[in-house]
Amino acid sequence: MGPDSCISLLLRCKNIFQIRQVHGHLVANGTLQHLLVANKLLYHYVQHKAIDHAYYLFDGMTMRDPTTWSVMIGGFAKVGDYASCYATFREILRCGVTPDNYTLPCLIRICRDRKDLQMGRVIHCVVLKDGLHLDHFVCASLVDMYTKCAAVDDARWLFDRMLSKDLVTWTVMIAAYADCNAYESLVLFNRMREEGLVPDKVAMVTVVNACAKLGAMHRAMFINDYILRNSFSLDVILGTAMIDMFAKCGSVESAREVFDRMKERNVITWSSMIAAYGYHGRGKEAIDLFHMMLSCGMLPNRVTFVSLLYACSHAGLIEEGLRFFDSMWEEHAIRPDVKHYTCMVDLLGRAGRLDDATKLIEAMNVEKDERLWSALLGACRIHKNMELAEKAADSLLELHPQNPGHYVLLSNIYAKAGKWEKVARFRDMMTQRDLKKVPGWTWIEVDNETHRFSVGDRSHPQAEAIYEMLMNVIKKLEMAGYVPDTDFVLQDVEEEVKQEMLYTHSEKLAIAFGLISIPDGDPIRISKNLRVCGDCHTFSKMVSAVMRRSIVVRDANRFHHFRDGSCSCGDYW
Repeated sequence: MGPDSCISLLLRCKNIFQIRQVHGHLVANGTLQHLLVANKLLYHYVQHKAIDHAYYLFDGMTMRDPTTWSVMIGGFAKVGDYASCYATFREILRCGVTPDNYTLPCLIRICRDRKDLQMGRVIHCVVLKDGLHLDHFVCASLVDMYTKCAAVDDARWLFDRMLSKDLVTWTVMIAAYADCNAYESLVLFNRMREEGLVPDKVAMVTVVNACAKLGAMHRAMFINDYILRNSFSLDVILGTAMIDMFAKCGSVESAREVFDRMKERNVITWSSMIAAYGYHGRGKEAIDLFHMMLSCGMLPNRVTFVSLLYACSHAGLIEEGLRFFDSMWEEHAIRPDVKHYTCMVDLLGRAGRLDDATKLIEAMNVEKDERLWSALLGACRIHKNMELAEKAADSLLELHPQNPGHYVLLSNIYAKAGKWEKVARFRDMMTQRDLKKVPGWTWIEVDNETHRFSVGDRSHPQAEAIYEMLMNVIKKLEMAGYVPDTDFVLQDVEEEVKQEMLYTHSEKLAIAFGLISIPDGDPIRISKNLRVCGDCHTFSKMVSAVMRRSIVVRDANRFHHFRDGSCSCGDYW
């Protein structure tokens, strides 16, 4: 029997028993001496996860080529024996065999999946030593490995030196920046198109996700126009990503337009649209959409209820939220997890029902996490419940003693209560543990350029004009009845100093810059990395009325749409 007949026989094998029968036949007639046949048999053992049989065959082979080594490494990876993968790789090097552009990408993928950056760097050194750094497949695998291991700078260094890059490599690099530098992700997307590559749907979804993280509306509109011009079909994956993009860029109306255009929707699509309404404080629309979802025969899942309960929480729909929470198990056989309980603690806590929130926490039979206690601590801050705040803080510090946010939040609660000695104690604890408060920043995009402000910032080239506009606006607001709420200055200083500190919050500076830079009639859109403070919230409402400007603020929790002296959150956030 010739090698071709043997391979044909192997291809007809359906199970390990048949493969072993063929193995015995190959040994008996001597055909196993053909390397091609032995490799094919090894491959079949590996595909059936018969790793012991595979290694027995491998160990007895007198001849091996790069395919043999690659199949064996892949077999160990298939059963999760990564130590043997690396040991086999070391054996390759010890035998003086030069790994090829099939073996190396296989090993690199293992490092990628395990996020084993150390071994990935070792393999990169082997690539350089053996002169394979110019091989497209090897370099593309290394770029992918570095990005998945969060070594984006290493990935970019290698990416920039590749002689040729295919669409997959560009997409991998764009996706890496989407997680850590959304602006650079969009810059790369433009470069890719300039070099003549036409993005596919995977690339477009990656860019849409980057745009969502950036939160820049004009870029979202550009991406939307590009998708329409190039006739990309609005399938479930791309359409759902665009819903999320528009929602996070501040336009729930545009998100709904995409939703309505989609011919096919799955549960993730419905949940994303419900979540979009939740971000923007439009709880009733979220509930209406949920009922529409049920009427269409679509069954909700855990994510759907997280989105729905979040929407109820941020719109103050307490009774509705309680009903939906109860219906999870009673009507849909979905057991609430810690995320659902967190939404309920947030909903009850915001409404001042701290006793009910505490009872819910005590009764829950799932493991409590950081977000749950943070929700309770946030409610204690709103309603100035010191005793419960300390209990929540103790639980948080026990779970994550190295998170500076917990110390800052409790310190702020003490500051609002005027307990400055406790404030000082917590700040000393942060210093001793080398923990730093996350600084507050506010961003605004004007003419495709991002401008960033911190409190009291005077580094902007137009600082003089910004402060002049801010002081003029404050005078007009004071004439209309604005009084700075110095309770939001959590430092033990004189009242006049508190007012001066309030006047230069990063949100106010960004809005002042928007007033001198963005034409009348266009909304001013700003983003903040922390929760907007109460005084800046009042300031924004009054600016929208006195200056007749629409302002959209995206903070760490949600969106605020200020128009004609009121906010979409109804002062409930």
